[in-house]
Amino acid sequence: MSKTFNPFDLTGRKALVTGGATGIGEGIALGLAAAGADVALTYRSHAPDDTIARIEGMGRKAAAVRADFTGMDETAAQEVVGFAADALGGLDILVNNAGIIHRAEATDFAFDDWRRVLSVNLDSVWLLSQAAGRRMVAQGAGKIVIVASVLSSQGGLFVPAYASSKHAVLGLTKALCNEWASKGVNVNAIAPGYTATDNTEALRKDPDRSQALLARIPAGRFAEPSEMAGAAVFLASDAASYCHGSVVTVDGGWLAR
Repeated sequence: MSKTFNPFDLTGRKALVTGGATGIGEGIALGLAAAGADVALTYRSHAPDDTIARIEGMGRKAAAVRADFTGMDETAAQEVVGFAADALGGLDILVNNAGIIHRAEATDFAFDDWRRVLSVNLDSVWLLSQAAGRRMVAQGAGKIVIVASVLSSQGGLFVPAYASSKHAVLGLTKALCNEWASKGVNVNAIAPGYTATDNTEALRKDPDRSQALLARIPAGRFAEPSEMAGAAVFLASDAASYCHGSVVTVDGGWLAR
């Protein structure tokens, strides 16, 4: 009896997840591995040993490289992509997840902080997508998933650089889709809502702000990082073969309120 086709099966695929040792990135890395992919990840300060062990415990290849995306240039991006391809024996999937946030009133927002956020959240996404895209276009296939945000559609409070960067990556998603869809490369995005990660720790510890956020979320809670994995697996799989320039929102109903 022939095996039933599973469009979400990632067996044999090779994936790179930036910021894959913690938070949403770790949730996505583990989700891709559970679906069958070998996974390389980048990390900045948090040791990736546990994540690597969990991926290998599923019978997948795993690798990690330390990378600081602040001020990333073309050479550094090519080295990160090359590391993943060499470690895994190819590259089929790139998940641009690494990101930072800085909170301050706009009148007091330092330009150095603005540039730092844009460097990590936008510049590195462009450089890594370009480096991976060259390989994927050459091989005639590939999946690029960009982690955007509900603040890709909103302004938020006290996060002008973050909101600007997340608006910009949606524009980048659509621009790359227009060039690469005909070449077999799918470029799509995920827009997470408020998730229990380091980036939202200050909000979650502020009783008034936390209560205000939860009151607006129809699901009544913050997301767990692992809850972003399903959207990533979908967009990285054959199930999304005709998805180009799409945004999958995973926000507990935040934008619907």
